[in-house]
Amino acid sequence: MTTPGFIRDLRTRIGHELLFLPGVTAVVLDDQGRVLLGRRADDGGWALVSGIPEPGEQPAEAAVREVHEETAVRCVAERVLLVQTLDPIRYDNGDCCQYMDVTLLCRAVGGEARVNDEESLEVGWFSPDALPPLREAALTRIKLALSEAPTWFEPAPVPPAGDGEG
Repeated sequence: MTTPGFIRDLRTRIGHELLFLPGVTAVVLDDQGRVLLGRRADDGGWALVSGIPEPGEQPAEAAVREVHEETAVRCVAERVLLVQTLDPIRYDNGDCCQYMDVTLLCRAVGGEARVNDEESLEVGWFSPDALPPLREAALTRIKLALSEAPTWFEPAPVPPAGDGEG
């Protein structure tokens, strides 16, 4: 994913320190029930479309924008599938980030899937029973998208009983 300008500006001030950032992931399905994936230019692996919302941008808007920017597919966001804080990541350049990711189910409404920017090597539609190798997190998100389960989020642990002072 290309680093947005506002994050590059922050990095000039804080260096490689941990940044806690919003993130979005889109599970895009077409009318045949296939999943849209891109093979990432940075690590060569297949992945769901993801990105960072711009300041003031809503998660659904960011997901729709990222899908179009990366794949030329137009989509609409239909529902939230998952909200979770991901493990911190240290990039090759030394930057450390941790994302609060909102995963959305999106429905394709137009466009032809193709590489549309420098972030992907390939883009394609895949039947859920014929997916390329994916990280476990992507498989979990796809499974949620294909289920009729209600919106899901990471449950918070129950706080310990205390004296009521905060």
